[in-house]
Amino acid sequence: MRRIYSSGWPKLKVTFMWAFMLCLMSQLAFGQATRYTITGTVTDARTKGALPGVVVRFQNNNIATATDANGTYNLAASLPAGTYQLTFSFLGFKPETRSVVLGTSETVDLSVQLAEDIVGLEEVIVTGTSVATSKKQLGNAVSTVSAAALQNSVATSVDQALAGKVPGAQITQNSGNPAGGISVRLRGTSTVVGSGDPLYIVDGVIINNSSPELIDLGGYAQNRLVDINPNDIDRIEIIKGAAAAAIYGSRASNGVVQIFTKRGKEGKPKVSASTQFRVSKIRETLDYNDYPFRFINTDRTDLTQEPVQRYDYQDMIFRTGYGTENNVSVSGGSANTQYFLSGNFLSNQGIVDKTKFDRGGARLRIDQTFNDWLSVSLGANYVLSTSEEIPNGGLVEAYGALTGFIFSNNFINPEPDPVTGVYPSTAPTAILRRTNPLEAINRFDFRQRTNRFIGDLQVMLTPINNLNVNYTLGYDNATQIATGFIPVGNTTPSYNGGYSRRADLTSYRLNNDLNASYKTMLADWVESTTGIGATAQVEKNYGTAISATQLGPIATTVNAGANIIAGESRSDINILGFFAQQTFGLGDRLFLTGAGRYDVSSVFGAENRWQFYPKVSGSYLISNESFWQNLSSIVPILKLRASYGQAGNLTAIPAYGRYTNYNPVSLPGLPGVVSSTQLGNEGIKPERQVETEVGADMSFLNGRLGLEFSFYKKDVEDLLLFINLTPSSGFVNQYANVGTMTNKGFELMLNGAPVQNENFKWTSTLIYSRNKNKLDNIPGGVVTFPGGFGQVAAVNGYPIGAFYSTYFARNPDGSLLLTPAGLPQPERASRNPETGQPTGATVPKVIGDPNPDWTGSWVNELTVGSNFSFRLQFDAAYGFDVFNFTRRVGERDLYGGLAGYEPELRGEVPKGTSAALFSIFENYIEDGSYIKLREISAAYDLKPAFLGNNSMRLTLAARNLFSIDDYSGYDPEVNAAGQTNAVRGFDFVEVPIPRTYALGVTVNF
Repeated sequence: MRRIYSSGWPKLKVTFMWAFMLCLMSQLAFGQATRYTITGTVTDARTKGALPGVVVRFQNNNIATATDANGTYNLAASLPAGTYQLTFSFLGFKPETRSVVLGTSETVDLSVQLAEDIVGLEEVIVTGTSVATSKKQLGNAVSTVSAAALQNSVATSVDQALAGKVPGAQITQNSGNPAGGISVRLRGTSTVVGSGDPLYIVDGVIINNSSPELIDLGGYAQNRLVDINPNDIDRIEIIKGAAAAAIYGSRASNGVVQIFTKRGKEGKPKVSASTQFRVSKIRETLDYNDYPFRFINTDRTDLTQEPVQRYDYQDMIFRTGYGTENNVSVSGGSANTQYFLSGNFLSNQGIVDKTKFDRGGARLRIDQTFNDWLSVSLGANYVLSTSEEIPNGGLVEAYGALTGFIFSNNFINPEPDPVTGVYPSTAPTAILRRTNPLEAINRFDFRQRTNRFIGDLQVMLTPINNLNVNYTLGYDNATQIATGFIPVGNTTPSYNGGYSRRADLTSYRLNNDLNASYKTMLADWVESTTGIGATAQVEKNYGTAISATQLGPIATTVNAGANIIAGESRSDINILGFFAQQTFGLGDRLFLTGAGRYDVSSVFGAENRWQFYPKVSGSYLISNESFWQNLSSIVPILKLRASYGQAGNLTAIPAYGRYTNYNPVSLPGLPGVVSSTQLGNEGIKPERQVETEVGADMSFLNGRLGLEFSFYKKDVEDLLLFINLTPSSGFVNQYANVGTMTNKGFELMLNGAPVQNENFKWTSTLIYSRNKNKLDNIPGGVVTFPGGFGQVAAVNGYPIGAFYSTYFARNPDGSLLLTPAGLPQPERASRNPETGQPTGATVPKVIGDPNPDWTGSWVNELTVGSNFSFRLQFDAAYGFDVFNFTRRVGERDLYGGLAGYEPELRGEVPKGTSAALFSIFENYIEDGSYIKLREISAAYDLKPAFLGNNSMRLTLAARNLFSIDDYSGYDPEVNAAGQTNAVRGFDFVEVPIPRTYALGVTVNF
């Protein structure tokens, strides 16, 4: 495919050369400047203690330093005499700006106190430009999560640790496997067939967070954010609205998550080492059938039973998992060179026997200031992760441990024969054969391995006062390899002759970003900030997969199979984008921003390749008006804001999805090709999100209480769907822009410090998010999705992923209409006029909605003195349904492994009731509402003499301790279809989320 941006490279080079020449000219101007030294101490205004790590910087300049462990700083600068603005910033504290006069003395002493920013409106946000902006000036809602909020979360990945900490974000753990499997939805789902995850940017690198299923594990798949070590993160900024994401163009319709990792600070080397020991257990198991009799057959009229011994399969499948996490970092540097080097190793056993996830990595960051106008930052991160997997099976394949458990007769002992070692079949008949769960654990060998390197080069220029030019080169390359092996002679229904598979996927991402911004005062009351930028992005994927069956008796690799199937895929996507943004600040009260971005992508045809995404936003700081001063003691900050913006989505269509592709075929003696079942569509264009947002931010009680709320309406136009085609066309389906989607919602965050004094602080944060999703203009009114056994669909007027299936036939009073034999039955197309019984084909309808009415969290943090801290986080989701397919199978008479089948055995309901219910899917829709104790931790800081009075922190933490819900399954939060958008809340023996405890120690030298 032709590289569409090739003609843009000379222009970018010319721009960079002009910027470099301006830098050389400015260097001559600075050459005559005198060298000054500014020193002082920065302390906490509440505790009066020293604040280490406070960034001290000249505004609009690269000259900066940071305070040491004692809170002192020493900032040297070669500048012309004059008055300058010096900023003191530290995450979690209100920034301070002080004027400093250079010229009267070569040494200036300046000490400051920083007050805690409980409300968070003073936070500095980076929204894709090279200019940092105070949060109180933004016209849209942006959330920030600090490193302190991620500590002691006992989370394996970054996205898992974010759960409950961001308004408007629904973060769901789809699997309790040791590598997790997380879905992040910002302000609802914005696409159907594409990825619903936001765009992730780590230190300027657009990273890959795909969830490839290289081997079939029953819907579970790792998402690649698991490669990022949460301990390396300094802060995270979450951009939810289209108005904020518009300058990211065609990849930002699901929002943007910017991750900033830790950096070194000026001072002597600092060493931090931590180790943590973890214990994971299943939180609760399913009630299994322990009735000591069984029917001898399924004939409804034969009630004969015989005695049996029942076995608790879950006790054999699940275990207590142990794990450890170890981190070490070294940081420091001089005034011009700072460094941060870290290494980490995580080993996490799963609660399913023989499962495990290991991750080891190293990260390096070097920041070099060459002079007052040029600095360079270089980052590198290498990760190697390995996992030992036990498949669940069920969605596509019929092998797996938990699938084998639910399809088994639990009166059969699953243990192998003590003499032959052969595992018995635990299925009722050969026709309904499923895998013995213990054989899947002890004989199957499924593994994954990922090598990944993420690197970036950033050049920051200030060629003249107030002009910042930044260039970022980002690189992300990952190779994931998966292998699966099932030995010859097994209990699977499909692979008795053995099965072997190897698949690999190499993903390559490259982004070049050049941004320039100019900030100046047009008048005493008008501040102008102008930003322009360009980006060139490359995304390549190379995949191969080889599967073999009918293996030799001792073979494990695919080359020993009698039947071998091989496949390969390659894709290449190129993107070029340009943006411009202008902000005016009027009297430090009214801030107006307008921006636009042009994107061109190789995914779409020539007519729809170029797309324009505009945005406008405004904020009004009423509290800065003179008439508000009398109210400032009651409401110190009051800001109204509004925004409008558009963003696009590239994830809904693959690189060559607009074409009618052809597959090779072997004809007798001749090679050939055959058309795929998917018809191309050259006219498709990207989905477009149009969002309007209004809201307000305010503080009370002298900044100790803050309130932030937003209303938004997000319309997705040109929604891409797979539409079904008539058989006469010769094709099955086609991508088409046919649907629309709407998300309407409300977000609220209330945070404050009920108690705050020198020796005790209690901060509390309450988050409430509500989103209503609706689909319209669906062809034919209904389109079913794969991954939910045909029971999940897009239905006009309903939310995405609605459960669409059979339901109970009922009498006019709402009671069940039973058959003459007294059994429940599904509703059908018509009723017999004489008997009133349903006749004809069964009819489906929407029977459930997996989207919650609202989600919320409540976080409390307490600090006692300077040593003890405590944290507690509750998460809640209310008003959503879960499709309990696990119960549907486990209560069926053919299997009967769950306690729900016992009433039929005891004669409390007619024999045949479970078989009758099996076809009525409404019976298995359950309320999934829950309140979870997501995180709890306690930490104690001390300075023991044996460490030379260096600091040590002891922590005790836990995750997912309990859940208050009425769900009869393992956990209402899991999803057997993994990270897909369309199929949510579908529970089919997915690994439950474990209860985890952790004991850790951190030492700083």
